[in-house]
Amino acid sequence: LPTPAWRLLNQGVQPSKSTTAQVDEQCGMLEAYSEVDKDLAELNGNVAQFRLSEASAFVEAMNQEMASTLFYGNQGLAPEEFTGLSIRYSSLSAASGQNVITGSGAGADNSSIWLVGWGPQTIHGIFPKGSKAGLIHEDLGLTTVEASAGIAGARMRAYLDHWQWKVGVAVKDWRYAVRIPNIDISNLVAKSSAADLIELMIKAIHRIPNLAMVKPVFYLNRSCFQMLDIQRRDDVISGGGLSYSDVDGKLVPMFRGIPVRICDALVESESVVS
Repeated sequence: LPTPAWRLLNQGVQPSKSTTAQVDEQCGMLEAYSEVDKDLAELNGNVAQFRLSEASAFVEAMNQEMASTLFYGNQGLAPEEFTGLSIRYSSLSAASGQNVITGSGAGADNSSIWLVGWGPQTIHGIFPKGSKAGLIHEDLGLTTVEASAGIAGARMRAYLDHWQWKVGVAVKDWRYAVRIPNIDISNLVAKSSAADLIELMIKAIHRIPNLAMVKPVFYLNRSCFQMLDIQRRDDVISGGGLSYSDVDGKLVPMFRGIPVRICDALVESESVVS
């Protein structure tokens, strides 16, 4: 930050400036091709509907892979990926360690809860210059392809679709994401030496410098969400903290006014963060 100063009349102040560190963020290209046998599609009786049913599986697969990379991507090990959030918040002794609040688990079945403050000046998605944002679909129509089953090198007529997603994540200000790692799932479910999720999430909220300038969201997997709901019930006499608000006609779980999203990409086999 620049250095402001108090001054007296007829006295000036020294000019100053802010400083920033330059970081190159990488995007990845996630792609897939869908091939549907022409005769199989026509046998269905509704070619468009049959192709849509096949396409939905590809969309779901792309979504799951992107979500997994968002949290666990590591371009150092897989240069075709972008670097996700976990590797940036993987040490208690790093500068970002003040935004890592350990759940005290020490086993091999750990998971994390994340609080991310999305915003153009904090953490946001990116895509390459000159390309399109989001999932891109190309209907390549009816073409001849090499069959993936049967005789090697055989050809067949098929409906072809191409899927592509050019995406990355930029952490412009690391203070606006908080990781709660080392949540021992077996202890949590057994309610034996379990992490106090409500207390940990409250601590996470207080790590964010300014919630008003971002769109904050909690991310956790189904096991953590289930136990958060149970801990809320057990703690309901003293206020709890998890409530449901009507958003666009749907009941959306909230914690202290912050949406809570279930993300199945958050695994239960994380290494201990120390």
